[in-house]
Amino acid sequence: MVKLLIVDDEQTEREGLRVILKRAFPELNIDEAKNGKIAVQKADEFQPDLIMMDIKMPGMNGLEAIELISAAHPAIKFIMITAYDTFEFARQALKLGVKDYLLKPSTIKEIGETVGKVLKEIEEEQESIAKSRKQQDALQKALTLVETDVVTQLLFDHVHEVHLDMLVEMLHIHPASEKFVMMVLLPAGSEQHYSAIKEKIRTTKSGWVGALYGRQLPIIVFRDSEKSFRSQAIFLAGEIIKLAKKDQAAGWFVGIGNPCSSLEAIRQSYQEALIASMDASLPVKYRFYSELPPLGTAEDEQMAKKREQQFLDQVRLGEWEKVRENLFDLIQRFVHEGASMLQIQQKVLELLWIAGRVMSEMGMEIETPMFSFQAQDPRQLQSETSILLEQMRQSYEEHHERLEADSIHQLRQFIMEHSHEDISLDALGRKVGLSPIYISKLFKERLGINYIDFLTECRITKAKKLMQDPEKSIKEITFEVGYHEPNYFSKVFKKVCGVSPKDYRKTLTGQKAGI
Repeated sequence: MVKLLIVDDEQTEREGLRVILKRAFPELNIDEAKNGKIAVQKADEFQPDLIMMDIKMPGMNGLEAIELISAAHPAIKFIMITAYDTFEFARQALKLGVKDYLLKPSTIKEIGETVGKVLKEIEEEQESIAKSRKQQDALQKALTLVETDVVTQLLFDHVHEVHLDMLVEMLHIHPASEKFVMMVLLPAGSEQHYSAIKEKIRTTKSGWVGALYGRQLPIIVFRDSEKSFRSQAIFLAGEIIKLAKKDQAAGWFVGIGNPCSSLEAIRQSYQEALIASMDASLPVKYRFYSELPPLGTAEDEQMAKKREQQFLDQVRLGEWEKVRENLFDLIQRFVHEGASMLQIQQKVLELLWIAGRVMSEMGMEIETPMFSFQAQDPRQLQSETSILLEQMRQSYEEHHERLEADSIHQLRQFIMEHSHEDISLDALGRKVGLSPIYISKLFKERLGINYIDFLTECRITKAKKLMQDPEKSIKEITFEVGYHEPNYFSKVFKKVCGVSPKDYRKTLTGQKAGI
């Protein structure tokens, strides 16, 4: 409702104007002031949108009152009321931003038209402000989702149609030269603290908060050049832990990865933060990855990372036999290099923890893998590892069984059956009535693999089966599995399998010859 203040030292003028305005504009909320000084007070208390101001009043005149009110309330509009049609008054009024003026005596029609014109302008401005506020609210909500989306893409390699650079630009935050990941572990039932943690990070303007996966909340933190890495991380971890009530602090923990120089390398810091949060029993409630005791084999760092990535992909794809083989191979390599059984068991447990986190990210609820006792020899450790892997495999399969009635099952089946055709996300979207972006996200979150990689996997699996037939040429297989160019098929096959199609076929031929 628009508020209007009538300022005139003559009561009959005020009452007359009130009657005329109420008849013309019944929705107006009208108040009165009998001089300039009271008008200034009323402007503070009543907060009018429009003031009809007489010029000649005892004490503070209208122009003086307008000047004071405009300084404190620049949005208020004014219509001057005067019996003096002089150039000087008009000049001063225009200088003060007065919208219009009425000469005494004015007709009812003149008053209605003059006030109506300014009221229309006020209503348009209010509508514009409301619209702008609504857009700002919507943008803020969208930016919150964008922030979560950016973190998800960076840490979990989710595929979206919108380019990452565009999302980063929308957040209006200039990524610092270094950044690192903090993994916040929350106790069960503490999901309500998610908003408080997000608000805490937002107020410090120090990072982006991802989605809450189970009990895990990843945060990408941008380095503050005014502080050391350790002091910044400890401060933030402390601020987050403070959000827990004293009697509920158990279960809260923050793992802190090493800083890295690019967003592309942030996944390494994420993995480190995961590992650093493995043991949440420390009284300080946080741990730096760099503080963990060194443990590794003689293989180079690049090979170790490649092995770790393969391991995580196998977990996501549910290739449990390969997961078991990798862990057993790791145990043998450590044994060969003379590591103690305690060190080997810690390393295996570390990988099992990471596998458990990956499954949790995919929406599975699993118990934290724990060995029931200290293994005394490799055979005992392999046996205990097999038991834990079997529990994880069962959780994985139960989870996917529950998804079978879901659309993801339909999509997966469709792709496996039609992988030899040209399948696009648009086509899949039309088939199940979902948007391509949603399908892309669904794939990554439910299957732990993006759509293109899954399609490629299906085609390569089919190609391997076809290569068992010696009558089929590589060229024929290329087209049969859905590729249009043999050289491209060979490159994809080698990237996935590590060998060319010809060499793979030779391996098959050699195996048959050896039987």
